[in-house]
Parts: sequence; structure tokens; C-alpha cells
Amino acid sequence: MHMVRRVSHYALISMAAIMMTACAGQKEPAQKLIGDIESTVTAASTEAAKYVPDQLADVQSKLGSLEASFDKRDYAAVVTGAPAVLSAAQNLATAAAAKKDQILKALNDQWTVLAAALPAAVTAVQNRIDLLSKKSSKKLAAGIDLDTAKAGVGDAASLWSKAQAAFAAGNLDEAVGTAKDVKAKVEALAASLKMDLPAMAAAPPTS
Repeated sequence: MHMVRRVSHYALISMAAIMMTACAGQKEPAQKLIGDIESTVTAASTEAAKYVPDQLADVQSKLGSLEASFDKRDYAAVVTGAPAVLSAAQNLATAAAAKKDQILKALNDQWTVLAAALPAAVTAVQNRIDLLSKKSSKKLAAGIDLDTAKAGVGDAASLWSKAQAAFAAGNLDEAVGTAKDVKAKVEALAASLKMDLPAMAAAPPTS
């Protein structure tokens, strides 16, 4: 009976030793997989944070879980789960690039619409101010603050130049944002001057 217990005891020790050896054998692959994921995430993080933040956060969360398993010496869980996380990390750069292209295309479409309409709108406002500034238009200009309108159209023209400079520099986001400010200012000026602007098509929204 004692012999059986002793054999069983040695068998358990032997099995534990085998499991520890197997576990230790998975430590290096697990460590490498985590390192690969970390470097992949780091390389993609700047663009991913800007264009696909939710995907980035998901990968970072899963990486954190793998690191927790590694700290608990559950290397098998890391080796099993890491390939899917690595694949998701590798997809970050592609997803961010695709989203960036989509946004840039939408911004370019908006710029095309605004650039086609705003110069004529600014000119129309300036022409209206010039007309109302004539002595013969004194009655027509009654109740209109021409000095404010002149300053406003000057601001609009300056903003439009700023928008064009941003576009020329490749800063589409800034160019479109500034052009929208010009559009709002010109529309407000037109209302104050009691005039109808040439029709300006609505710029397509960004996704």
C-alpha cells in the first residue's frame, strides 16, 4: 500500500515537472508574440488613433489581457490568443489608411464645391457694397451699415486667401474649415445687405 502511494506521489511529481517544462517551453514564444504585437501597435498607433480609434482601443485592450496572462505565467493562453490579436494589430495600418483616404476624398469634394462658389459670392457682395455706396443709392442703402459690411467683406476675402493657402499646402482639413467660415460670413453679409447670393450648392459632408 505504501509502495502504491509512493509510486503515485512520484507520478504526480513527474507530471508536474513535465507540465512545468512544457509551460517554460512556451514562455519564449509567448514573449515574442507579445513583443510583435506591441511593435505593430506602436508603428500604427499615430494614424490609427486619428482615423480608427475604436479599433486601436480594442487591440490595446486585448494586448493588455495577453500581458496579464503572461504575468500569471499562463503562457499557453498567450500562445493561443496572440495570433488573432497580432492579425488585428496588423490590420490597424490598413484600416487607418483606408479611412484617411475616405476622409480626404470627402474633404476634396467639399473643397471643389466651395471653391467653385465662394469667389463669385464674395465678388457679388463687394459689388453690392459698391452699388450701395453711391450717392444715387442712398435710399436703397437706408438702414444698412455699409462700414461694417465693408470690413466684413474684407475679412471674408482675407479668410478666402487663407483657405487657398491651406489648400495649396495640402492642409485640406484647414482649407475646408476656413472656406466654410467664409461661406457663413458671406451669407451673413448678403442678409445684412438685403441681397440674394448666387446659388451655392451644399458641400457634401465628411463621413
